[in-house]
Amino acid sequence: MKILVTGGAGFIGSHIVDKYVELGNDVVVIDNLSTGRIQNLNPKAKFYQMDIADEKIIEIFAREKFDIVNHQAAQIDVRISVNDPTFDAKTNIIGSLNVYESAKKTGVKKIIFASSGGAIYGEQVNFPAIETDPTEPLSPYGITKLVNEKYLNYYRLVHNIDFVALRYANVYGPRQNFMGEAGVVAIFIYKMLTNAQPIINGDGFNTRDYIYISDVVEANVIALKENCSGIFNIGTGIEHNVNYVFNKLKELTGSNCSELHGEPKAGEQRRSVISYQKIQNAFGWIPKVDFETGLAMTVEYFKKFILE
Repeated sequence: MKILVTGGAGFIGSHIVDKYVELGNDVVVIDNLSTGRIQNLNPKAKFYQMDIADEKIIEIFAREKFDIVNHQAAQIDVRISVNDPTFDAKTNIIGSLNVYESAKKTGVKKIIFASSGGAIYGEQVNFPAIETDPTEPLSPYGITKLVNEKYLNYYRLVHNIDFVALRYANVYGPRQNFMGEAGVVAIFIYKMLTNAQPIINGDGFNTRDYIYISDVVEANVIALKENCSGIFNIGTGIEHNVNYVFNKLKELTGSNCSELHGEPKAGEQRRSVISYQKIQNAFGWIPKVDFETGLAMTVEYFKKFILE
């Protein structure tokens, strides 16, 4: 198959590209490199440096004739979305619509979309959340992810383009960006390994469901199947608070940093944990990497990346 991966030089996207290439697919990457890195690119994938909001993207679609689009490109920082909702919407809504319209005009059969299993649900009513639970996002980022799911359903109903929306929990692992505000695991590891002081926002008892990158990649492989369609949570069903993450990483890195707390951030829910039962029942997917093992592997990666 010929597959486009938007954001394919980024943390999650590059791992998906690697797997798709390994499976023998013809893979093309579009990435503006705002957060993605050239070093992440698979040499067997064709690369276009372009923003997804650029109207010229249709020329790439027309030239390459994709079977499937895996849409990972996004503005991923909840706090940026709260501070600048317009900027968030330009990428996550307008940019995405540019991708979907290009797909419609060039005969793409399916779109796989990176949604959010944390931000979409807001303050949950059930723990863990299931796909049919209420969606009451607390941030513009969460709103844009939900809006994308609605648009994709429109393209399926009206234009016969199938879609899979994978609602990721908090993804972590090698290649995660440690320079932004999102991705607490990578940020904490980087600061601890460079003798900087991590800051825990609020009291540190906010919980998240942390899912290792290889498990997310396997879900994106399943999404290629012809009979895979609709919305699926991709998480572990287990929640950990930030204080636990901090202390576990302090142990793994050998850091002597203090446990320092700052102000809580707007737009972030108190608890977030999602059920993977739907995709397990349909396709047998389960998370295979437990949190402690995943953290240890991530620390080892960053030790080599940062210290060597």
